[in-house]
Amino acid sequence: MEPVSLVTERLVLSIPTDADIDAITDACQDPEVPRWTTVPSPYTRQHAADFVELVAAWWADSAETVWAIRKDGVLAGMIGLHRITDHTHGGEAEIGFWSVAGFRGQGVMVEAARAVIAFAFDELGLVRLSWRAVVGNIPSARTARSLGFRYEGMLRHGLTSPRGRDDGWVAGLLASDDRAPVAWPVL
Repeated sequence: MEPVSLVTERLVLSIPTDADIDAITDACQDPEVPRWTTVPSPYTRQHAADFVELVAAWWADSAETVWAIRKDGVLAGMIGLHRITDHTHGGEAEIGFWSVAGFRGQGVMVEAARAVIAFAFDELGLVRLSWRAVVGNIPSARTARSLGFRYEGMLRHGLTSPRGRDDGWVAGLLASDDRAPVAWPVL
């Protein structure tokens, strides 16, 4: 699949490029990024260069779609659809994201995620998106809840990362859901 750019009121989402390598490297020095994601720590410039190359391959293989989120031309985070399955017959994917510290609390991730969710359901024809996060990642859970994801439970040692195994929360969003936030027992 060819990379697709998404534009919202305040943001441009497009494939990360070599021009983003230093900004990605800088953002991943924030201990909150590797704490809650699969990003390696310590994070090097080579990790970022490899990531940019890998994202291009994922797009080409239609396996994953990852976007750099930019606000006023500045990297504000990353968001993607991971493990896309059978998108020609109503498949599914997992949404994942992380924010650059200076852009947290501004609604950037919710705005970006709404565009990605629309792309997943309207352009790829997916029927389900899942969200997973390490137990305790309240900001990510609040974001997912505000997007209409329904909390589905906790996976004991269900997530893997460079740290090992973590318990994980899981939630789902169907194309047919109204996307209105509902109560989550963990929030």
